[in-house]
Amino acid sequence: MLLRTSCDFEFEIAVPTPFILMLRPRSGAKQWIASEEYKLVPNVPIQEFTDSYGNLCQRLLAPPGRFSIHTSAEVEASDAVERAPGAPFIDVQNLPDETLVYLLPSRYCESERFGQMAKEITKGKLLGYDQVDAIEQWLKASIRFEPGTSNVPVSATEVNERQSGVCRDLSHLGIALCRSLSIPARMVVGYSYQLEPMDMHAWFEAYVGGRWYGFDPARPEMKPGYVAVGYGRDAADVAVYNQFGPAVYPLRQEVSVELLNPRA
Repeated sequence: MLLRTSCDFEFEIAVPTPFILMLRPRSGAKQWIASEEYKLVPNVPIQEFTDSYGNLCQRLLAPPGRFSIHTSAEVEASDAVERAPGAPFIDVQNLPDETLVYLLPSRYCESERFGQMAKEITKGKLLGYDQVDAIEQWLKASIRFEPGTSNVPVSATEVNERQSGVCRDLSHLGIALCRSLSIPARMVVGYSYQLEPMDMHAWFEAYVGGRWYGFDPARPEMKPGYVAVGYGRDAADVAVYNQFGPAVYPLRQEVSVELLNPRA
């Protein structure tokens, strides 16, 4: 399916302000970037680098005054959500080196605190994919998804206490539960077609059966139309923008995802 994604930010800048942005999706096994546009007003020099997780990041110094960022892309995304019931657990000693960082506790995913809870949630399940599926289903049944209720990331421990959260919060808890079972898990931020309300979205992936599979506890079910922009251990690694100096907040933030080749 061919999607057009777009994201627009507008800020009022008081003093020259450094930004690090993560707004460019990259082509990979699950998506192909057919074309893209990146526009800054006013136009300022920008430098791009790839972070330690392979994400495309942009550095710039925003000048005082009104400053806007527009990005859009046409993306050939997968027509199906891959599921793999029964995909096996991979013993830690056999995991690829690049997955090992996703086994460790991180700032918002305190996996060392969830071992017993994860065992109870996944009791009787086949080790591997079926355990992660049980975690996803438990999150949907037990933790209320409340979009727009928080602008600050909430840790797995906090969301478990609150029993509610936004998409990234539910993913933090899912990731922590997976890691407590020695299943590598990572956060993904990006776009999701037909998301209500429309915004940037977060979900998580778990490594079982020799590959990564997606899980989304914030939606009734995963449907085709996901476009990944960034991967990381938790929300601290995948902010679509980081700003340094006196705090600034968007005057306007608009996100859209449009299907370009609807079938009759």
